[in-house]
Amino acid sequence: MALSKPNITKSAMTDSAAAIPSALRTLEAEADGVTALAAALQSDLGGAFVAAIEMIRNAKGRLIITGLGKSGHIGRKIAATFASTGTPAFFVHASEASHGDLGMITADDIILAMSWSGEQPEMKNLITYASRFKIALIAMTSDNGSTLAKAADISLTLPKAREACPHNLAPTTSSLMMLALGDAIAIALLESRGFTSTDFSVLHPGGKLGAMLKYARDLMHTGEAIPLKPLGTKMSDALVEMSAKGFGCVGIVDANGQIAGIVTDGDLRRHMRPDLMTAIVDEVMTKRPKTISPGLLAGETLELLNSSKITALLVTEGKKPVGIVHLHDLLRAGVA
Repeated sequence: MALSKPNITKSAMTDSAAAIPSALRTLEAEADGVTALAAALQSDLGGAFVAAIEMIRNAKGRLIITGLGKSGHIGRKIAATFASTGTPAFFVHASEASHGDLGMITADDIILAMSWSGEQPEMKNLITYASRFKIALIAMTSDNGSTLAKAADISLTLPKAREACPHNLAPTTSSLMMLALGDAIAIALLESRGFTSTDFSVLHPGGKLGAMLKYARDLMHTGEAIPLKPLGTKMSDALVEMSAKGFGCVGIVDANGQIAGIVTDGDLRRHMRPDLMTAIVDEVMTKRPKTISPGLLAGETLELLNSSKITALLVTEGKKPVGIVHLHDLLRAGVA
């Protein structure tokens, strides 16, 4: 016999007049939870938070995050954030731990166990295992008197907060608070280790984020592809170079090979006159053009192009041009 579905009033779901106030109540409830968490960090929670940071940073092994239900889903995300920001971490499901996955956890590791109530029976074997092998245990829970909190070396006790669910049942505010605290730990560890954008790029080689963490040297055109002409060149010759290289500009160098200026499509429009082709580039070029170093991140290169409303940048080392990056190069790389 088929089970009947819960009776859900369609009008309540489709009434747009009620939808927005409902969404606002949810956001307000969750914002209140994060505000309470921030206040707790400045009082009772602060000491445990600092102790947890020290314990994780000094660990010989990895950070093992565990939980189940909504806490487990949050734990998976937090583990990914830790791993991507310089703290080796992975997630072990609290139930699966009792069926062989405890073997993934070594004595050098640290366990971060997440449970809002701190009383989930599936945690019992994991707690016993941590105690038996003297594995450091950090609890993230809302009840400092719970079984999990009492067994932990450090208890990160979150303040009580009402769920956004009107019945105060569905994990909403509580899940967001656990996620926020996990992110706070990850970023505090990142900053304490001096984790740089270069370190970040090593762990994020793929996707748009990976593309943004490439460097100008990875995308720039070099050698004969760079549009360059010396000071004193006639504009007619400069225009041929500009057209042949296809970047919409030509860099102008002095006798030492250092960049002295640039002639762009915009310069041509601003100086349009009958004798323009017989003029020399010195009269038309923009002096002291914007340039970038080979070590500038692709994301920062894109930001500079957009803010300057230009489409190409010369790449220089010691004022000598070594490459050129066009907006299209960033588009092809997936940066924009």
